[in-house]
Amino acid sequence: MFPGNIGRASSVNSDESRTPAAGRARANVLRLSGPCERWDEQDADFIREILDLVGDKWSILVIGALAAGDARYSDLDTLIPAISRRMLTLTLKRLQRDGLVDRAAYAEVPPRVEYSLTDLGASLLSAIQHLAGWSAEHHTEIRRHQDAYDRNTARG
Repeated sequence: MFPGNIGRASSVNSDESRTPAAGRARANVLRLSGPCERWDEQDADFIREILDLVGDKWSILVIGALAAGDARYSDLDTLIPAISRRMLTLTLKRLQRDGLVDRAAYAEVPPRVEYSLTDLGASLLSAIQHLAGWSAEHHTEIRRHQDAYDRNTARG
């Protein structure tokens, strides 16, 4: 859909970029391409940063796990297979920093900490569910392409 240039800035030469001071020389002009081209460069950089966050597999899995409600760290560790504790901690901190996850610490013995989605985090659920649905719908086709690619690259 966006051929390899998701929101990258590209340098283009344009006849419109000629300036009298530079004579007839062409100046390089930054132009954003892909889905971020409708925003200015500063906004596009931030949008790419957020897409990186919410497009990360661990972020998606943590948000999905919290869709059912509050969860303790140990619950998330159990619910998300193959995530290391370090990665779970980093992902939770990153999601918390961006306002997608809340952390509530309770002064109990033993101490209890629960994580939950904020309204902002919950607003991502429908997009994540659509992405998961698309993945389920197309996994056989994607696997077929992966297998064909692997066979072709193993030969060559």
